[in-house]
Amino acid sequence: MSDKSLIRKKSLELGEPIVELLLKVINEPSYGTGWRATLLGICPVSQLTIRAAIESASLHDFPLMFVATLNQVDIDGGYTGLTPKDFVDLVRVESERVGFKGPTIICLDHGGPWLKDKHVVERLKLEEALEQVEKSIEACIKAGYDLLHIDATADIWLERNKTLDMDTIVERTIDLIEYAEGVREKIHAPRVSYEVGTEEIYGGVTSPRSFKKFIVKLKEGLKNRGLEDVWPCFIVGNVGTFLAPTNRFNSNKARTLVKIAKSQGLYLKGHFTDYVSNPNEYPKAGIGAANIGPELAHAEYRALEELAGLEMTFFRRGHVSQPSNIIEKLNEAVIRSGKWKKWLRAKEHALEFHQLPQKRRNWLLGTGARYFFSSSELVEAKTILRKNFERYGIDAERVIIAKIRDVLWKYIHAFNLKDLTYEVNSRLLKQL
Repeated sequence: MSDKSLIRKKSLELGEPIVELLLKVINEPSYGTGWRATLLGICPVSQLTIRAAIESASLHDFPLMFVATLNQVDIDGGYTGLTPKDFVDLVRVESERVGFKGPTIICLDHGGPWLKDKHVVERLKLEEALEQVEKSIEACIKAGYDLLHIDATADIWLERNKTLDMDTIVERTIDLIEYAEGVREKIHAPRVSYEVGTEEIYGGVTSPRSFKKFIVKLKEGLKNRGLEDVWPCFIVGNVGTFLAPTNRFNSNKARTLVKIAKSQGLYLKGHFTDYVSNPNEYPKAGIGAANIGPELAHAEYRALEELAGLEMTFFRRGHVSQPSNIIEKLNEAVIRSGKWKKWLRAKEHALEFHQLPQKRRNWLLGTGARYFFSSSELVEAKTILRKNFERYGIDAERVIIAKIRDVLWKYIHAFNLKDLTYEVNSRLLKQL
């Protein structure tokens, strides 16, 4: 990691994880008041998204936080083709390329059994699923990740419409935290932060009452394992959001969960923030951080659509000898994979893709494109597209990055992130 920021230096001096120190500096009165911000967790859905995020953090001076799922980045390469080490190295190289010197936080998102699509398809048993997750966690720690989201709320072997009981969720969560701590201590790695829980209904910890009960049981369980010094900084809460083109943050529900979390020394984390219509409410409600991902993939898809349309115009006029046909190839890959089915509503499950409304199909294609941006077929098509535009002085990748940065700016502005690194540094320097 090339992070030489003041907050990183201070976290190493204090032996305190950078995420927790950053949250303290932003939120605790002892460091200053008057700036309410929500950190933005950016899913690395593609290599161009990684570049766009680093450029945005450099330009707008805010702490960069990547949250990589096991589908995206894993020991088998994930759909980005990156292992945890590859990912950390790529972030370092891209940061150096643009001269970004701000805080860089690398996180595992949804680390738990059956939260990698491949493990669901393979129908792994519990012991196999846990073993695979443990291997991934070990790779993340060795690569230098700063935060691990431990999400033990899924179980594909439950009866239909059944949810895991809370004691099992807590036990599996602690098992994975204990494993992670064992790995970290064995290799003498710095302390990491933890995030627990999920916003998913199948987790069974979504109501304020069960939310608090989960926290209490987790604290007792960690203490019983001799891990009382290990306490998460984030807990994920259901704040009314879900992955859909029309999405709205429930600020009243969020405030209730924020209050409960704060009383237990936790910050609330929001997931499925994509497309949310009122992102400016997050800092006001006291949300510590929130994640986005599919919306960024959709922005890349829309940019490719525009470029492909212009490329076809060039082809028809004889200016291009070989079109990339990139959108046709991308659409075919998404439809053929069946991954779009994961996001169908209850009333849509009986329908084939072509039976869905056009608007709905377009959205599923746009968000589902993230699974194939790094596939060999699409990389080849992107190369053809890029070369076709280079002849006319157009940088296709810059067009795509600009679209992704437009989406990022919406959240940067709403979450009060612009110039936050400067504010954090100022607060830290006043403490010296």
